[in-house]
Amino acid sequence: MAVLDTRDTAFAPANVFGRAFHKLHSAISAWNAARVTRNALSQLSDRELEDIGLNRSEIIRVARRG
Repeated sequence: MAVLDTRDTAFAPANVFGRAFHKLHSAISAWNAARVTRNALSQLSDRELEDIGLNRSEIIRVARRG
């Protein structure tokens, strides 16, 4: 009888290609999250930004910090 071990193997890339792909995927995900945040904050008026303690010049910094 064969046994299949499924303990967290999907989340721990075992080879160089897997680690590189995981790193690339993480970078793209972070970039997309910053893009979405930046777009959402850019849609707010100056008054709305002031209400949450931001101004237009801080949008990129806040979006990068995530």
